[in-house]
Amino acid sequence: MTTYKVTLEYDGTNYAGWQYQPQQPTIQAEVEKALTQITQTRTSVIAAGRTDAGVHAYGQVASFQSEKPLSSQEWVRGLNGLLPADIAVQQVEEVTDTFHARYSAKGKIYEYRIAQTPHRSALERYRLWHISKPLDLKAMQEAGALLVGTHDFSSFQNSPTDTKNPVCIVESFTLKQEDMLIRIQIQANRFLKQMVRSIVGTIMEVGLGKRHPSDIKQILEAVDRCAAGKTAPPHGLYLIKVLYD
Repeated sequence: MTTYKVTLEYDGTNYAGWQYQPQQPTIQAEVEKALTQITQTRTSVIAAGRTDAGVHAYGQVASFQSEKPLSSQEWVRGLNGLLPADIAVQQVEEVTDTFHARYSAKGKIYEYRIAQTPHRSALERYRLWHISKPLDLKAMQEAGALLVGTHDFSSFQNSPTDTKNPVCIVESFTLKQEDMLIRIQIQANRFLKQMVRSIVGTIMEVGLGKRHPSDIKQILEAVDRCAAGKTAPPHGLYLIKVLYD
């Protein structure tokens, strides 16, 4: 039995997230269906993280085991020939049996995209969060910088959740503007449920002048979800990369 690491890209618009759910279309279900067709045996996959409904990925990672003697290129071609158009395999690598897509991960990078334009876009409506009002980007960057470090992120964790440890290490927070597109990128060793979206929703309130950047400290100290802002919509969020040794 050989262990494989597969890197996937997907548009999450038409799916109820990564994780399998009865009577709901999911990324995991589509990948496992394609693998089962190739291997002719029930093949399950384990992902580095469970993205929510509507969330996209450039670099989701999953692992699976199989006795099928295929090369990396054959796995890629076979899977892409069976997967729907909005899911694509970028790479398949043979790894050691100790590799686990979730537990071997050392961190992740997420990016949230915001369009600051007077009018909404018809073509990008499922890929960006549209904001028509002016934003104070300097204040947003200042607020985001206060999240860097080791903190209890309970105030940015949506329930219900089975996570017992709310402490995460945020390695970096960056905010960049490219014309009318704003990119917020966060790297951390781990993320709580809807943590990035809750952070973005709160940072957005700072940008709109509803909060002061220094409020982030009090929000973290409160360890209470009610202290933070609303949860940003899922369609602006992208899993960019999963980090391994």
